Amino acid sequence: MTAVHHIPALPGDFSFDPSTLALLVIDMQRDFLLPGGFGESLGNDVALLRTVIEPLAGLLATARAAGIPVIHTREGHLPDLSDCPPAKLLRGNPSQRIGDPGRFGRILVRGEYGHDIVDELAPLDGEVVIDKPGKGAFYATELSDVLTHRGIRSLLVTGVTTEVCVHTTVREANDRGYECLVVSDCVGSYFPEFQRVGLAMIAAQGGIFGWVADSAAVRAALDSAVSPSPAQ
Repeated sequence: MTAVHHIPALPGDFSFDPSTLALLVIDMQRDFLLPGGFGESLGNDVALLRTVIEPLAGLLATARAAGIPVIHTREGHLPDLSDCPPAKLLRGNPSQRIGDPGRFGRILVRGEYGHDIVDELAPLDGEVVIDKPGKGAFYATELSDVLTHRGIRSLLVTGVTTEVCVHTTVREANDRGYECLVVSDCVGSYFPEFQRVGLAMIAAQGGIFGWVADSAAVRAALDSAVSPSPAQ
């Protein structure tokens, strides 16, 4: 029987079994994170999102070394935009909408350079990459099947943006019975106030959607989970 481990978190310790844990990396894509990309074209400061890259790279390395499955997501659409509803397609300024030409190819279109994950966090061979047409990672994707097949019950949630795709995915996961820990320095927002409030909302009311902890606490717990026990 696998031992249960704990991560100091808000609103209380997050308990996990390493054999049923996965790391979910949401939408760390060039369109959102690179200077000159779609995110910056909307007037956002991408530097606020880029602060996530270094701690998330460290967490990825620790999770991989511990044998924790890593699942990446990418938000984007088919080249003919048939999976992009008008309510989403018509948002934003003309010439800066989904499917329009951008600095890194057509904006949020699968197969374009900007749609893919930043080099620093590139998936390894064998890691699952989920292409999603919506904000949440469960909508119109195979994520539920992937988690069920692997026996996953708990998720370490990272990525961007905190108040949009991260929040939507955590809420979806919560409704499906998954226990989620959001890694506070491995999620990011273009808006500092949204970042603060978004994290507070996760852990509010006794953990209404999940737990929150920083990557140092998570990495220490993962290291402990795979370290040999001291001789008795």
